Amino acid sequence: MFNNTDSKFIWKNGKFQKWNESTVHLMSHTLNYGTGAFEGVRAYKTEHGPAIFRLQDHTDRLFNTAGKIDIEIPYSKEELNEAQKNIFIENNLDEGYIRPIVYLGAESLGIRAFDLSVNVAVAAWEWPSYMDPEAKERGISIIKSSYEQYSNPLHSGNKIIGTYINSTMALHEAIKAGADEALLMDKDGFISEGSGENIFIVDSNNIYTPTTNHCLNGITRQSVITIAKDEGFNVIEKDLTYQDLVNADEAFFTGTAVEITPITKIDNSPIGSGRRGEITHRLQSIYEDVISGNSEKYRSWLSYAKPLKSD
Repeated sequence: MFNNTDSKFIWKNGKFQKWNESTVHLMSHTLNYGTGAFEGVRAYKTEHGPAIFRLQDHTDRLFNTAGKIDIEIPYSKEELNEAQKNIFIENNLDEGYIRPIVYLGAESLGIRAFDLSVNVAVAAWEWPSYMDPEAKERGISIIKSSYEQYSNPLHSGNKIIGTYINSTMALHEAIKAGADEALLMDKDGFISEGSGENIFIVDSNNIYTPTTNHCLNGITRQSVITIAKDEGFNVIEKDLTYQDLVNADEAFFTGTAVEITPITKIDNSPIGSGRRGEITHRLQSIYEDVISGNSEKYRSWLSYAKPLKSD
């Protein structure tokens, strides 16, 4: 995943440092207890240079998550936005992934996380696609996981570092079973999400997605809901059963990493025709225009790493 790290930098606590020299102390509270927050952000190549997708929304969520676990980020949102733009330029990237992360220091150890330093870092690297690019057309297979999604909204609804072991185990289980991804159910037996993606199903030209009671209200999820409604589709947030997915005409995941990826098989049974559906394809095409800077309608969702040249 990480290429040419000897020529890359990481922004850490207000300064650039060499990628291979960026370290975290063994006794960091975050390493030991998982008390920290992070974001996953994508930037795309456009005719005006690299553009970060919904930068402000990601930064807002980072601050919101940190606040929920009693961490006060020692930088302003504007400073973090600039750091994310600058690290992309510093690493000479046209497109890729950005990881802002907030973690606690090693001044003491114990469950109590008071009086510890708050560290903030931003890394950026090439990451053209989380899934096999062909999966955007072919679709992926998923299995119903034996791992239930967290019932605590603090865990399931925020990007807190220590809460992702559940997703890791669910994904490992899916891969070992020969599938591409996992489907997690919530404590009430309804569909929650994938290991790191939101899910949508299409039935009779209506688009359904689970409520966010037990899953992350993903920024890509929000974007797709907006696009779909603008296209005239009826988007319904409701409790969805496993059988709803099995009987669906189409299904797809959304997320920063997967963007919009069709789901064509669940537990070895085809969904709909077993191929990417027309509505999924239509949303993919619009989304591709948005992130590549070719959509005037959603241009405000892009933040350019370099100032735009005036005509």
